[in-house]
Amino acid sequence: MLHTQKILILDFGSQFTQLIARRIRESKVYSEIHPHSYLIEQIKKERPAGIILSGGPMSVNKSDSPKISEEILELGIPVLGICYGLQLICKLLGGKVEPASDREYGKAHLGIKKNDLLFNGVDDGSVIWMSHGDYVTKLPEGFSLTAKTENSPLCAISNPQKKIYGIQFHPEVAHTIFGKKILENFLFDICNCKADWTSKNFINTVIEDVKQKVGNKKVICALSGGVDSSVAAVLIHQAIGDQLVCIHVDHGMMRKDESTSIIKMFSDNYKMRVDHVDASQLFLTRLVGVIDPEKKRKIIGNTFIEVFETEAKKISDAEFLVQGTLYPDVIESVSVKGASVTIKTHHNVGGLPDIMNLHLIEPFRELFKDEVRAIGRELGLPDIFVKRHPFPGPGLAVRVLGEITVERLDLLREVDSIFINELLSVNIYDKIWQAFAVLLPIQTVGVMGDARTYENVIALRAVTSTDGMTADWFRFDHDFLETVSNKIIRSVRGVNRVVYDISSKPPATIEWE
Repeated sequence: MLHTQKILILDFGSQFTQLIARRIRESKVYSEIHPHSYLIEQIKKERPAGIILSGGPMSVNKSDSPKISEEILELGIPVLGICYGLQLICKLLGGKVEPASDREYGKAHLGIKKNDLLFNGVDDGSVIWMSHGDYVTKLPEGFSLTAKTENSPLCAISNPQKKIYGIQFHPEVAHTIFGKKILENFLFDICNCKADWTSKNFINTVIEDVKQKVGNKKVICALSGGVDSSVAAVLIHQAIGDQLVCIHVDHGMMRKDESTSIIKMFSDNYKMRVDHVDASQLFLTRLVGVIDPEKKRKIIGNTFIEVFETEAKKISDAEFLVQGTLYPDVIESVSVKGASVTIKTHHNVGGLPDIMNLHLIEPFRELFKDEVRAIGRELGLPDIFVKRHPFPGPGLAVRVLGEITVERLDLLREVDSIFINELLSVNIYDKIWQAFAVLLPIQTVGVMGDARTYENVIALRAVTSTDGMTADWFRFDHDFLETVSNKIIRSVRGVNRVVYDISSKPPATIEWE
């Protein structure tokens, strides 16, 4: 997709790099993340409006630390170095960087030393967020000091003639009070960007691109009912209408009445063709006796591909496949740190293109999850789809711990429905990143109606997060937990105990499997 303006972010392994991109996009300017090794020839070709050098965990003084070509600093393109980025600028241009006596981590107060475009409208003494072990002790020639802190006497520097700026702190994190203002000063006053990266403009661009790419050919979309597939289906349907064929595969592990609501929503409200495939018996048969969570995921993923491929072959003139690939997936595939360790297999249709020889359409390849939600709202999708909590591809299979059976799935469906409906009834669903119930592979003793019981245990899970990478457990009012627990135990036969998960991520994951 073409962009008239972009900010290029070169990644040195910072945990905050994606946050930089998100903050820039929140200011309606398009940004892209690339590894620090991004070729200088490609940068020259793209001619970004500005370049940001991210933070990173290493010391610029180590021989194997990541570097950039000094030529990048001579292109005349505005550059902002953040933390490691500042130190690298200094190192490359003849300044000096040394280890600090103590690692500086947490809040500090910014002392602004001179007028500078980067700090227009920023209060002297405002709180900033530090996270570094080295610090600058000598400025490169041609640079001047613009700000300091108690422990970083050269906290911010600039060379306006070369349009190069550096700051030791992290403006992208919420703890830096004027962080957004500092980034916007760089975007608008230094890079001369325009705030034109909007949902409406994005939609119009995608529609025109898809029309030209597809022509009169058929397009297939795997419609799960999640945020990404739902928004993608509506967007592509706006572009090509009845040329789009959606396939909804019910693997038998959906939530209560979920497949029915998906079919009704898209068939009735949007007049879209949705082929409903009930493959639940096939999936459940293959899962008999399987307990290991990774085996569950692989069986479900492989079976999904098999079923989807069979159904897609029935659409003889289809040449394109819609996938809901998001920008974090793209970033992780070219991470500065290399290939990541697989914590769990993700259930998607990533293997389909090679198998089926279809051309890919990935409308959200440049977007974060919150941007996809914004696109959905712009397209008029109801909140029930746009604001929906993340739901794993294998569905309830990874929330039924132990063996998968129809009876255990049905039990969890009822519990899940009660939990989610209670969240909605007290208007706290939207305050939570993800909420769900887990059926544990244990039974406990209870007393119900003067009779001794030996029945199942349910664990409730609710977390807050911004991106799912880290998460904290949600602090429910105790009365709410009591109400939910009582409703579950009274209404769902086979449950006599409810517990609440108060572990954060890390060390736990959000899902139990």
